Amino acid sequence: MLDYVKIILLKVSFSKVLFEKELRKALKMLVPAEMPDFRRWCYQQFSRIYRRVLKRVFGEFSLGAQ
Repeated sequence: MLDYVKIILLKVSFSKVLFEKELRKALKMLVPAEMPDFRRWCYQQFSRIYRRVLKRVFGEFSLGAQ
């Protein structure tokens, strides 16, 4: 599943709206053990263009998981 969501995010990265939507869906689909690697990968790939989106979505996800 991790490889699948990576492919999807790469394909929709042209659009901020689509990127955020697919990132939120990905966080719901992945198992907790995959999260650290996924988060690291997202920041490596997209922090230049979508740092605010990443911080907001991962922050909301962390708060919701507690």
